[in-house]
This record gives sequence, C-alpha cells and structure tokens, in this order.
Amino acid sequence: MKYKMIALDLDGTLTNSKKEISAHTRDVLIDIQRKGAVVVLATGRPINGALAISRELELDVYGGYILSFNGGIIQNCRTNEIIYQQKIPAEYIPRLGAASRRFQVPIVTYQGDYILTEDTTDKYVRLEAGINKMEIRELNDFSEEVHFPVTKCLMVGDGWYLEQILPEMRKEFGKILNIFRSEPYFMEITPLGVDKAFGLARLLEHTGIQREELICCGDGFNDISMIQFAGLGVAMENAQNDVKAVADIITDTNDDDGVAHVVEKYMKNR
Repeated sequence: MKYKMIALDLDGTLTNSKKEISAHTRDVLIDIQRKGAVVVLATGRPINGALAISRELELDVYGGYILSFNGGIIQNCRTNEIIYQQKIPAEYIPRLGAASRRFQVPIVTYQGDYILTEDTTDKYVRLEAGINKMEIRELNDFSEEVHFPVTKCLMVGDGWYLEQILPEMRKEFGKILNIFRSEPYFMEITPLGVDKAFGLARLLEHTGIQREELICCGDGFNDISMIQFAGLGVAMENAQNDVKAVADIITDTNDDDGVAHVVEKYMKNR
C-alpha cells in the first residue's frame, strides 16, 4: 500500500516533551512532502496554536492542512482557505457557562489570537494558553460575553474530578454536543459528531485520497477515532493504554522520533 497522507496529533506525538519537533522528524516530514505526500496536523488546538508548527514543517509551501479543534475546522495551509467548519450554536453557550459554574470548573473558548475565560489564574487555563502561545482575555460572564457561535469550548480541572463529572455532562449535553477528554485535565466540547475521524473524512473527500492511503498517529483519548479510521492507525509508545488497544502498530515515543520511524518505514519509498 502506498500511503499518500499522514495525520499527526501534536502534543505527545509530533512534538517531544519540550513541545518541539526534532530536526530529524522535521527533515523526514519535509522530504515526504517534496515527494508528493500530504501532511495534516490533526489537533485539539485552535488554528493559531498550530500555525508555527505548520510553517516549521513547510505545510504552507507544499499544501498541507491543519485540522484544528479536533475536526471542527480544516484549513489549507498554502491558500489559507477554510475548507470545512462546524460550530457550536450560540444558544448553547449560556447552558455551558451555567454548567461550568455548577461544577466549579473553568471553561474557555477561543476568538482570534485570544483564549477567553473568566478564570485567568487557573493552572490548566494557563497551560492551555502556553501550549497554544495565545494570550488570555478575562471575561466577567462567559455566558453573556460569548454571544457568538464557537468551534470548541474546553473545561479544565484535575483529572479525577473531570472523570467524575464527564457522565453528568454527557447526560445533559450528549444529544446536542460531543463531550470527551483529550487529556486527563482537559474536557473538550465540540459540535455533535465532530471528532478527528469526522474531520479527516471531510478532508479525504476534498482531496480525493482514499481512507486506505491514510496513516494517523496519536497518543491521547481524542486520537482514538482517527487511529481507528485510518488505513494504518499508529499509537505512540507513550500513548494512553486505551489508544494502544485500538492501534494497528505502536511506534517509539515522542521523545524518540516515533513519527519519523513510521514515515521512514511506510512512506519513504513511495
């Protein structure tokens, strides 16, 4: 099988523990793009949080894609065209804000270069801002000030607590929104039916590439759908056990060029 596209989660997959791409992995990914392969950054981050990495990998030169917000937006890096977008309707925002206050966990969303939240000091909010290299804008009332459709909201908190409230959130919102954890301390809220597999299916329709020609690499809970969807689903050695359980193969860790090893074995001789 000749694989024509590779979709990569960022944190814990493409980037190492320092949130950097190794020189070797970068060179390998640029090389396969020169040979015609398509690289996709498939991430829970907003587009602005993935732009620097897309430029480092020269996706703007070779026509790669950013699939952000776990499939809520897909952008062509060469043309900046948004080829797909789905949003949470504005009328759901007050209910999400009320749930945030009821469960006493911060909720954030995104607008342009900013992360919007009522709680600017929370350590997990600051972690999200640091990962995406975005500024935090403080809101007085999330429910009132976020009066527009958004592509994703994020509730943050200690993993043990988010695990407790996840069933309650799904009971309240499961018929209208997609609720899942990407990291133990992040609970993602996206439009119903949207996940990385859903976004990649839209992208394959756009490009004409077949599902069997797609490799997906990931390490977190939000990568399970695309790993199951791919022609070749790859879990990192550092992945959650649930992720490894659904993968076709397990590669090395994100600190040991696991992505590069997959590319070298399955795509270099295309």
